[in-house]
Amino acid sequence: MRDYPTGAVVAGRRRTGDPPTRSDGRPAPAPVNVPARRGATGRRALVLLFWVGLVLAVVPWWLATPAGSLGDTGAIALAAGRIVGLVAGYVMLVQILLMSRLRLLDRLAGEELMTRWHRDIGGALIVAVLAHMALILVGYGSLDGYNPLVEARVLIVDVPDMLEAFLSAGILTAVGLFSVRAVRNALPYELWRWLHMSTYLVLYLSFGHQFSLGQQLFKPGLVRTGWIAAYIGVVVILAYGRVIAPLIFNLRYGLRVADVVAEGPDTISIYLTGRHLDRLKLLGGQWFRFRFLARGLWWQSHPFSVSAAKNGRWLRLTVKVVGAYTRELRDLDSGARVWAIGPRGSFTAAQRTAPRSLLIAGGIGITPIRAMLEELPPGATLIYRASTPADVVLQREIDWLARARDLDVWYVIGARTDPGPRQVMSPNGLRQLVPDLERRDVWLCGPAGFVEAAQKTVRRAGVRRKKIHLAAFEL
Repeated sequence: MRDYPTGAVVAGRRRTGDPPTRSDGRPAPAPVNVPARRGATGRRALVLLFWVGLVLAVVPWWLATPAGSLGDTGAIALAAGRIVGLVAGYVMLVQILLMSRLRLLDRLAGEELMTRWHRDIGGALIVAVLAHMALILVGYGSLDGYNPLVEARVLIVDVPDMLEAFLSAGILTAVGLFSVRAVRNALPYELWRWLHMSTYLVLYLSFGHQFSLGQQLFKPGLVRTGWIAAYIGVVVILAYGRVIAPLIFNLRYGLRVADVVAEGPDTISIYLTGRHLDRLKLLGGQWFRFRFLARGLWWQSHPFSVSAAKNGRWLRLTVKVVGAYTRELRDLDSGARVWAIGPRGSFTAAQRTAPRSLLIAGGIGITPIRAMLEELPPGATLIYRASTPADVVLQREIDWLARARDLDVWYVIGARTDPGPRQVMSPNGLRQLVPDLERRDVWLCGPAGFVEAAQKTVRRAGVRRKKIHLAAFEL
């Protein structure tokens, strides 16, 4: 590791080393071919399907409801509640579909966009469910002469499937509250994940009252059949994406730990081997959810990006040791089995929109970018941001790739308040390093705060939103 001074901004392209080697002396793979670009057609098709489905969910109510039936306040509230209920039921199916881990959706929309949809649709779903519940209580309460709270008690006690409906609304609201960033960051990762998975229970609990009480759904006919088919289809896709596809993947590739290599005082690389890795459809920048089947680790799974492009012989993930779980990864034995789900993510060279790129990495966020460097067209620029020299990892490989792929590499070392880093990570500083910045794709990866700040900076520097790509984990 070079002894960079505090606040240093060092050009790395001219300081290239020998090709990187593994601990056993084998050279790392040479840069591979650039993958074909994927356009926006798939995303547009999914957006169109979403709106068509939403219209189809509401139109049957519209056609079956005479205008004259909406005479008083109670009837209007009930009508509004039923419309919102249909919207909520449809949006819930879409939300579950987004959580299915279906690779086709990943390829069509991209992980970053699907993550944004998942977040936005989740918020809309909670609002729709609460609005549906409030409007129904007001409507029936007006007809029965009760206030909404009394009406809620009457429905729960006297109407079949209503208790389950109220429970599903409560679970959904709780999941939404736990998904607020401040609350989520305060929870252990596995606890938050299992709480988030309880949304599947909402699908089960809400099914009964939709089909026994829903005005358009309890009567046999085309509408009821269509909704049942939609439920079955979503459950089948969910089972395939969450259970069947991972089982097939792990039986086919049989991943095992080959070696654990120290990259620095608090960073390790884990090399994995398996069968038929030359057939693995993997792009640099993608990630897997790994479960290491070893003592103390088997009950947890975590997402990690691969830190080297596909080479047909091994996979590598590079991990920063920050807690008890990652500390135990340092002691993994060779031959330990690994259960993996993936690869996932659209943070890849296939999503580029321009011939050249700027990549900005913060700390351990270099890992997916390191893999991408092997697959992006030559002429990219990398800004590697780190607080101290010890936080710079995989430096020898990056220097080698700078020569092999005609890269400009800048190591920006120091605190965010130091003059050098502060100047570089400003709109003017970025434009000075990369004069054609507005015409480039920009790839950002690192801690959440770093990515958020860097995104604002490149937007102020004139880069359009569609040219900014963020590494996104987990649906």
